[in-house]
Amino acid sequence: MFKLFRVAVAVIFPLILTLLAAVWYLNANLDKELPLVEPSEVFVLAPGTGFSAMVNQLHKRDWISNPQVLKLYGRLNPAIAEIKAGEYRFEQGISLAESLAMMRAGDVVRHQLTLLEGWTVAQVFIHLTNQNLLKQQELINDESIWALLGVEEPLSPKPEGLFFPDTYDYHLGDEPSAILLRAYKRMQRVLNDEWQARDADLPYSSAYEALIMASIIEKETGVPEERAEIAGVFVRRLRLGMRLQTDPTVIYGLGATFDGNLRGSHLRDESNIYNTYRQVGLPPTPIALAGREAIHAALHPADGDAIFFVAKGDGTHSFSATLKEHEAAVRRYQLSQRKANYRSAPPAPEK
Repeated sequence: MFKLFRVAVAVIFPLILTLLAAVWYLNANLDKELPLVEPSEVFVLAPGTGFSAMVNQLHKRDWISNPQVLKLYGRLNPAIAEIKAGEYRFEQGISLAESLAMMRAGDVVRHQLTLLEGWTVAQVFIHLTNQNLLKQQELINDESIWALLGVEEPLSPKPEGLFFPDTYDYHLGDEPSAILLRAYKRMQRVLNDEWQARDADLPYSSAYEALIMASIIEKETGVPEERAEIAGVFVRRLRLGMRLQTDPTVIYGLGATFDGNLRGSHLRDESNIYNTYRQVGLPPTPIALAGREAIHAALHPADGDAIFFVAKGDGTHSFSATLKEHEAAVRRYQLSQRKANYRSAPPAPEK
C-alpha cells in the first residue's frame, strides 16, 4: 500500500506543481500587455490553424515566453482554444487575454474596396484582381460569371452594368466572387425599389431597360443636378422615335479599339450595335455601372421640352428645345473648343 502511495505521489505531485505553475503564470501574464514592436501589428491565422500552432506563432514573435503553459491552459479549457482563422490587428496596450478573446470572437480586420459609378465590368474585374488581400480567382467577362456566383436567373446573360457601385467590406482571403454576388444582389434591390416607385408612362418595358438608360446618364454627366434633365432629353427622344445619338454608347461599342478620338466614321458605323447614331432605341445592354442617383433620374426624368444638349466645356451642359437653339449652342460652346473633352450630347436628329 505504501509503495502504491509513493507511486501515486510521484505521479500526481509533479502534475499538481505543473498546474500550480500554470495557474501562477497565467495569473501573471494573461492581463499583461503583449510586447508589440510597432504601434499596430497584424497577426494572421491561416485556415486550419489550431490553438497549439497559434501559441507557437505568438512565441515566435516573442510575445509570450512560456508557450507550453499556454498550450496546457488551452487543453484544460477547450472553450478558450476555439479560435477562428483570419487577419487580426493588435494595437499597443492589448493584453494576452484580450488577444485570445479577439481570436475566439473572430474579430478580424475589415478591409474596404470601392466599385465606382461609370466603371465597366471589365474595369471592375481588373480592380478585384489587383486586390492582393483577396483570394486569386479567375473572373471572365461573359455569361459564365453567373455560374461562378451561383446566380441561376440573372437580370441579363451579359453582366455589364449589373453590379452596384459602392464601397464593400471584405476580409483577408475572401473571394472576389463573394463581393460580386453582394454587388449584384444590391443592384437587384436598388433597381427593384426604384422601379416600384417610378413615374408613370415611361418608355421602358422593364427595369433592365431603365438600368440601360441610367448607365447612359451616368456616363453623360458628373453633375448631380443635371441627371434628371438629361434623362428628360433622352426619354423625350425615345417617345418621339428619335435616335439617342449619345457618344458614350458608341465609345463603349468600340471597346479596346477606341484611342480617345471619336471620329465621324465611328458615328456612321452601322456594325456597332451600340452606335445610337445609327441604331434606334436603347443599346442592348448597360454601358457602365450606374449609381442610385442615375437610376432614380432615369425613372423620374425632369419635365420640359429640351431634346438637345451640348457640353459647355466646364462639366455642365446647355439644353435646347429647337434645332436653331441647339446649333447656336454648338457654335458658342464647341466650335471654339475643338480640343475640349468630347463628351457632348446629341446633335440635331437626322431628317
